[in-house]
Amino acid sequence: MMHSPHYRCDVLIIGSGAAGLSLALRLAEKHQVIVLSKGPVDEGSTLYAQGGIAAVFDETDSIESHIEDTLIAGAGLCDRETVSFIASNARHCVQWLIDKGVLFDKEIQPNGVEGYHLTREGGHSHRRILHSADATGREVETTLVSQALNHPHIRILERTNAVDLILSDKLGLPGPRRVLGAYFWNRDREKVESCCAPSVVLATGGAAKVYQYTTNPDIASGDGIAMAWRAGCRIANLEFNQFHPTCLFHPLARNFLLTEALRGEGAHLKRPDGTRFMPDFDERAELAPRDIVARAIDHEMKRLGADCMYLDISHQPAAFIHAHFPMIAEKLETLGLDLTQQPIPVVPAAHYTCGGVIVDQRGRTDIDGLYAIGEVSYTGLHGANRMASNSLLECLVYGWSAAEDIAQRLPHFPLVERLPVWDESQVDDSDERVVIQHNWHELRLLMWDYVGIVRTTKRLMRAQRRINMLQQEIDEYYAHFRISNNLLELRNLVQVAELMVRCALARKESRGLHFTLDYPEQQAGAGPTILTPAHDMKR
Repeated sequence: MMHSPHYRCDVLIIGSGAAGLSLALRLAEKHQVIVLSKGPVDEGSTLYAQGGIAAVFDETDSIESHIEDTLIAGAGLCDRETVSFIASNARHCVQWLIDKGVLFDKEIQPNGVEGYHLTREGGHSHRRILHSADATGREVETTLVSQALNHPHIRILERTNAVDLILSDKLGLPGPRRVLGAYFWNRDREKVESCCAPSVVLATGGAAKVYQYTTNPDIASGDGIAMAWRAGCRIANLEFNQFHPTCLFHPLARNFLLTEALRGEGAHLKRPDGTRFMPDFDERAELAPRDIVARAIDHEMKRLGADCMYLDISHQPAAFIHAHFPMIAEKLETLGLDLTQQPIPVVPAAHYTCGGVIVDQRGRTDIDGLYAIGEVSYTGLHGANRMASNSLLECLVYGWSAAEDIAQRLPHFPLVERLPVWDESQVDDSDERVVIQHNWHELRLLMWDYVGIVRTTKRLMRAQRRINMLQQEIDEYYAHFRISNNLLELRNLVQVAELMVRCALARKESRGLHFTLDYPEQQAGAGPTILTPAHDMKR
C-alpha cells in the first residue's frame, strides 16, 4: 500500500548539531532542506562542547604537525589520507564559521596585533584550539541555529525521532539500492510521518547514552548508527568508546564536563591526599591523550578504593580562571564548589563514539544518496582514540565536503511520488511501559560494568549474552506495541550495544580506548574493525 509523503524536500538532514546545521546552511542557498531535531533544535552534544575547534592559525604551527599529533593520538589506526584531508581543510571551514558570526576569543599578540587566543589540549604539540571561553559549542550552535531558523529554504521539525530509512527495494525499484526518505515519529502528534527526499543525511551524533555514566545529553542514543546498520550499511571501530577523564563527581550534576582545556592551562590531577599521579603513568602527565588519562584515573580509584580523583587549578590566579573558564566556575559555584580555591572531584564518563557508519571523504555511505557526517560516522580521523577538539572540526569539514557532493549529484538522483504506508494496524497501546524502563537501566549498567574502560573477554561475552536476550525482548515489544520516544531510543541503543561488543570481541589486542586484560599488548599490522550486515537485514 502506497501513499503521498507528509513532507518533501531536496535534502533531509536527521540531526541539528554542528554537522547537520552547517550542511543545511551550505545547501539551502539552492535547495530545499528539512532538518529533523529530536528535541529543541539547539539540544545536542554540540551545545555542550566546552573546549573548542582545532585548526592551524598560528604561524609557528603547521598542518603537518596537526596531522602527526592526530596520528599519534589515534594509536596507529587513523587513516593518514583522511587526517590530512581534514587538517588541510580546517582553516577555511573554521573561517566559514567566523563569517557566519561565530565569535572566538581574541588577544593581543606579541607583535601588538590582535589575533585569536589559542589554547592547548591533550595530544596537541602546539596551541591550536580556537575557543569561545569555555562554551565554544554553545557559541557555534546558537549562531548556526539563528541562521537556520531565519533561512527561507530550511524547515526545522522539532520533537521528531527518526524511525527508519526508506529504501528503493521496498518499492521494488530496479538498480542499486538507494535511499528515498525516512519515517519519523512526531511526538506532538503521536504519529509516524514520512518525508520523501532524494538525499538523506545522518547527522545524529554518537551513542554514549548506552553507558550509565555519560557527559552526553539524553538524545545521544546511537539512532543514526542503528538505522544505517538496519538499512545495510557497514560500521567500523565501535569498540573505541572515549571516556572523558574529568566529569564532575557530584550528585546534582552527574553529566557536567570539566573541559580538557583546564589541564591545557595547567590544572593537575591529584589523589585524595593531594599528590599528583599522572607523571607516574606518562611523561606528558596531564596532557597525555584521553585514553591514558582516563585509565590512570580509573586505576587510582580502584587501587585506593576511592570514589573519585581531583582536578586542581587553584594555583593559577583567580582572575585568569574566571577569564578563561567563566561558565565552569559559575556552575561549580551553584554547587558550593570554588574552582579558584579548591580541587574539584572528578570521575571518567562515556563521552565520544569514535567509530560509526563507514563513509568516504564526501560523507557517502554504502547506500546511494545516503550520507553520514559528524560523530555518527567513521571517517578514519580518530583511529583508536580521538584527539581533543578534532570532533567539531570533523563536523565542519564533512559538512562542507558532503554539501559539495550532494549539490553536484542531486540533479541525478531519481524522484518518487509515493512511499510505502507505515502500517500500525497490528499494534496496540502498551500498559507495560515499565518494561522499557527496566530494560533501559539494565542495558546501561551492564555496558558500564562489562564494556567499560578496562575489559576482559569473559565480561564481553557476558554482556553479549544479556544484550541478545534484551534484543529479543525489545524486538517483540516493538512488533506488538505502538512506538514511543523511549522505545525508539532503547531499540537503537541495544542494537549499537550489540555492535560495540562484537567489535570489542573481534579486537584481540589493547590499543587506544580499547583495553583488555586478556590481550594487553598491541598487534602488529592491526587495522579497523569492520562489521557488515547480513544480506537478510537489507530489507
